[in-house]
Amino acid sequence: MITVLIPAFNEEDLIAETVKAALQVPDVGQLIVVDDGSQDGTALKAKEAGAQVISLGSNYGKGEALNRGIPYINQPVVALLDGDLGESAGQLELLAGPVLANKADMTIATFPPVKKAGGFGLVKGLARAGIYLLTGLKMEAPLSGQRVMRREVLDAVAPFAAGYGVELAMTIKAARRGFRLQEVPTTMFHRVTGRDLSGFMHRGRQFKDVLLALISSWKEVAQ
Repeated sequence: MITVLIPAFNEEDLIAETVKAALQVPDVGQLIVVDDGSQDGTALKAKEAGAQVISLGSNYGKGEALNRGIPYINQPVVALLDGDLGESAGQLELLAGPVLANKADMTIATFPPVKKAGGFGLVKGLARAGIYLLTGLKMEAPLSGQRVMRREVLDAVAPFAAGYGVELAMTIKAARRGFRLQEVPTTMFHRVTGRDLSGFMHRGRQFKDVLLALISSWKEVAQ
């Protein structure tokens, strides 16, 4: 009943654990890993763990990696997960519950607070403000990439925005098309972007992509 779609780039340390945990969730009938031009053993480890692997020759970014995986989906419910969830990918069962019970059309995972210092919160604040402005929704986790949705919703929000604007655009499109969105508290965990130079550059790219996705969504609403 559920296809799990995981875009992955250089995730050889955690991808196998993520795949195995997700495959243990009841109702998962297909699991696809889109290897987004990884330079390590991501594709091999995902395949050995039981995933159907689609390997891209270059690094296209999260949104395009998801787009490349959509034609292979063969189940009526779709879960989008990150490749670095590890064993916490098993929380998919909790996240899928409201969709399978027809209480929501799309669910979005919220994460527990992390002790390690992460990003500066600017990107998340921009996403929250943009979503509220365009849909009236107040989101705790506007940038969460862990989502479950009916295939009808996927078809309505695809193709996905480029880069890190995926989640923002997806949420706005789904809400404005009248689908029922529900945030689900989970104990999922993944890597946290730190406050070093690498983390700062990551947040800069993320801010740019989210801003571009917000502008695009605004133009779509204004038409």
